[in-house]
Amino acid sequence: MDVLTDNISLYWQGFLGTVELTFYSSVLALVLGFLIAAFRVSPVGSLRVFGTVWVTVLRNTPLTLLFFAVVLGLPRFGIVLPFQLFAILALGCYTSAFICEALRSGINTVPKGQGEAARSLGMSFGQTLHTVVLPQAFRSVIPPIGSTLIALAKNSAIAGAFSVTELLGTYKTLSELGYNIIWTFVWIAVGYLIITLSISALFNVLEKRYGVAR
Repeated sequence: MDVLTDNISLYWQGFLGTVELTFYSSVLALVLGFLIAAFRVSPVGSLRVFGTVWVTVLRNTPLTLLFFAVVLGLPRFGIVLPFQLFAILALGCYTSAFICEALRSGINTVPKGQGEAARSLGMSFGQTLHTVVLPQAFRSVIPPIGSTLIALAKNSAIAGAFSVTELLGTYKTLSELGYNIIWTFVWIAVGYLIITLSISALFNVLEKRYGVAR
């Protein structure tokens, strides 16, 4: 217990860092995921190709490699940002590919006749997607999106290796101070458990309120 009480400020700083990374990366992943999902089902061929390439590349690239590409690659093109923003970009873009595929699977559950009916009423593709298709698709994919964001919270631990303040990174300081490594990781695990259970509880509420009845 001493490792927690003696270093509560250090744990709290790391916990807040992980919460911030998770929150902002989740927002970016959801926005990009919805956009790329729209590209994937778009009638415009070039957008479909872009969406397919985006998903294929990011889903098959190790997240650590993507962190290296963002942190070391972007500054070579004159894009210099704080390490936390680089981490948010890497996590958000990586997770957006999985959000996109979850949404696309939901879009495929919506009967094609509804989209055809909307177009027969004069709606554009964007209006049909926004008004008719996506609201129904989202209801059916709330659980997998929740699971994906929980995975994002755990993946944020990689950011600690790139000079970003987050929960797992606290073990380095505590190890140097001579604290028991087992209890150090126990309290780190408790912090991640609080974050992931909170996300799970939020999506359980969303599922009960908006999800498709089974």
